[in-house]
Amino acid sequence: MSITNQLMLFIDVVQQGSFAKAAAIHDMDNSSLSKQIKKLETELGVQLLNRSTRSFSLTSAGEEILHQAHIMMDTLDDMKSIADSYQVEPKGMLRITSGMFFGQQYIQPAINQFMQQYPDVKITLMLDDKRSDIIADHFDLAFRIGKLDDSSLIAKKIANTHFALVASEDFISHHGLPQTPEQLIALPAVIYGNGDVSLDQIKISEQAHSDIQKTFKMRGNYKVSDVRAMMEAVQAGLGYTLIDLFNLEKPIKEMGLVALLTDYKLSNMDTAIYALYPHRKQTLLVSEFIKTVQNYIGEPAFWVEHIPNYKQLYK
Repeated sequence: MSITNQLMLFIDVVQQGSFAKAAAIHDMDNSSLSKQIKKLETELGVQLLNRSTRSFSLTSAGEEILHQAHIMMDTLDDMKSIADSYQVEPKGMLRITSGMFFGQQYIQPAINQFMQQYPDVKITLMLDDKRSDIIADHFDLAFRIGKLDDSSLIAKKIANTHFALVASEDFISHHGLPQTPEQLIALPAVIYGNGDVSLDQIKISEQAHSDIQKTFKMRGNYKVSDVRAMMEAVQAGLGYTLIDLFNLEKPIKEMGLVALLTDYKLSNMDTAIYALYPHRKQTLLVSEFIKTVQNYIGEPAFWVEHIPNYKQLYK
């Protein structure tokens, strides 16, 4: 193994805080990775890590070499970006992470198109609603929905979010059609929740067609971490829900759903759908895949049509 690859392993061991986690990223066993770090130390002639049975710490030399290793990796990335700019078409390996539902509904179809167009490309897709550390886990591209957090990552907005309040026709028949936000939140709700994310609040105007908005707490009898399970519960009449339209697999009429409080102004809570990547200089592979996803989604996104006349609603 080259010293460059050994330095990459060294960076990953420190970033992950664990030999086992770093080994898993590279599909290695712990002993093989440990041997490579020891070979690196022998090659450099200094000890990089102070090891104990359960942990390790950086030596003074290790701290300085780690800093230089990061600089070297950034330089290599810059060189790859320059080389990519001279490519005629995308090639190489692309590692992508996305939330489960969004990945299944929109990223996978885009991958199908992309790999048919560029058969030499290799793609790894990781679907997980718990957000990965893009840099530490070596992803080239991530798709995120929500507010844009401050970070060292570069973000490109690929679509707007479009919220609606929906319930099943049977639910409305049983509970009646709510006419105000106060009437709505008195009814049982189905809430999406996963980790520290809980969509249990509605920011909506106090009066119809008003710009003055208020945040209301939903009364969630059922909380679920999977979008499809959430929508099945809504269709079954367990409660109403607040949903981003990209979570609708087909028009609401076909799903037996109706939109609620459409005369009220509903906030999108400063959210959007983003593609995130670690470096400002996009590779051709990353930039072309993002374009493929954008073209598949459309502008405006095709899911807006799942609620008739949505552009005139919630204003």
